Amino acid sequence: MHYRTIISMIISAVLLSCSQPTVPSQYTESSDYPNIYPDYTKGITIPINIAPLTFELTEETEGMIARFSFRDIELVCGDKLAIPNISEWEKLKKAAVGNAIKVEVFAKDNGNWVKYKPFDIYISTDSIDPYISYRLIPPSYVSYEELTINQRCLENFDEEVIYDNRLCSERGKGQCINCHHYQNYNPKRMQFHARQNHGGTFISIDGKHKKINMKHDSILSAGVYPAWHPSMNIIAYSTNKTLQSFHTRDINKIEVLDAASDLILYDIDQNKVTTIEKDPHEFETYPCWTPDGKMLYYCSAHFEYATDTISRTEALNRYKDIKYNIYRKRFNPNTKTFSAKELVYDATSIGKSATLPRISPDGRFLLFTQGEWGCFHIWHRDADLWIMDLSTLQAKPLSICNSPNVESYHSWSNNGKWIIFSSRRNDGVYTRLYIAHIDKNGQASVPFELPQSDPDYHLQLTKSYNIPEFMKGPVSLKPQEIANILKTEGETIIFSQHP
Repeated sequence: MHYRTIISMIISAVLLSCSQPTVPSQYTESSDYPNIYPDYTKGITIPINIAPLTFELTEETEGMIARFSFRDIELVCGDKLAIPNISEWEKLKKAAVGNAIKVEVFAKDNGNWVKYKPFDIYISTDSIDPYISYRLIPPSYVSYEELTINQRCLENFDEEVIYDNRLCSERGKGQCINCHHYQNYNPKRMQFHARQNHGGTFISIDGKHKKINMKHDSILSAGVYPAWHPSMNIIAYSTNKTLQSFHTRDINKIEVLDAASDLILYDIDQNKVTTIEKDPHEFETYPCWTPDGKMLYYCSAHFEYATDTISRTEALNRYKDIKYNIYRKRFNPNTKTFSAKELVYDATSIGKSATLPRISPDGRFLLFTQGEWGCFHIWHRDADLWIMDLSTLQAKPLSICNSPNVESYHSWSNNGKWIIFSSRRNDGVYTRLYIAHIDKNGQASVPFELPQSDPDYHLQLTKSYNIPEFMKGPVSLKPQEIANILKTEGETIIFSQHP
């Protein structure tokens, strides 16, 4: 049993062992909403199968009582923390589905109770995928070797490590994990790339696992940002020459950018890599398939070096000139070839840069991140989520989900009703995950923070979430099994200019 589950059980047992909290009968009423963390007072919408929403008051009090209710069913929590019992929470949600749960918060100060303005939590009839996975990483550039890929059940608080890169680290030889990805939300079809010590691309398909050595003289690097075709055993990757620099006067701390990038296609069955796009004056990156597998979306920045030679120094000096548009290519599954590129969104025409295209499962909407420049928007405070209706090619900011700080990596749920995205809105340092409902018109609900068994957990966690991906179920592989595969020599790819 995982330690997070044990902690949750202990907290619940302690609360249940105490006398049942009672709602005060005498109190004064406040016209203000309570100051709680996480903040659920803005009218959020949650999935029918989400874990209990826990919260705490952010001000000193002698005690707190929280009542969750729908009609004649109520759930009462006390002792300064609102931690609903999971079975009572399920009963309340089931009764309120399609309607709203009313939440009333009472705080005790100098022996007197105050009742804050009640707020509602709407219970959607739409469910959410039962699992997500993400990287947990310290916010320091020197601590990337302490990095894990974790998975979390959204229906409770169970969390497990899928892979820990320290299993392949040795004295003076560390390892870093790049993006993990699944074929059509399937946890039995997973891949990620490891760099440095025992580096290579790990691929798992229905219980069969292998390591691929994708480095080749004809490509810039091994695969970096992946996109697994929804039905075929092929993966589109970007290959990137990535740079990192540090700002001395800018409010953004770190700049991560590419000095060059291309797109390749890896055929898993043939162990063969072919080129998708390789223009010396274009930085192509962030591939993304449409759900029907007939198109590949990606980002590209036009950038010409002064001497037609890749120069790290010039790229760093001109980093604000690197701005990305969103393109797409039509794909022929019989020949595994692509058409000429089509411009989908011209961000440079408004002086912006668009990255991380993600298509909704029904093929209707394109969700992306937009900022002032560059491709690594997780370090840019101006980065916001945008959404495009692909039937009209009209784009607009997803304003209700944005904040004055970073909004970056995002994913669609399998049913297209929810998105999960990363944000640094809390403190500007640590990335947390937020979930929002998306209706049939592409309108988003007020996002809510990923629930935790202890509402104080995220205030104490000194790691950032990165690359949240929805999953239909958990990955069953154990971390050491993955490490054992990565420690092998691996297979060397075959490179061909044509499929």
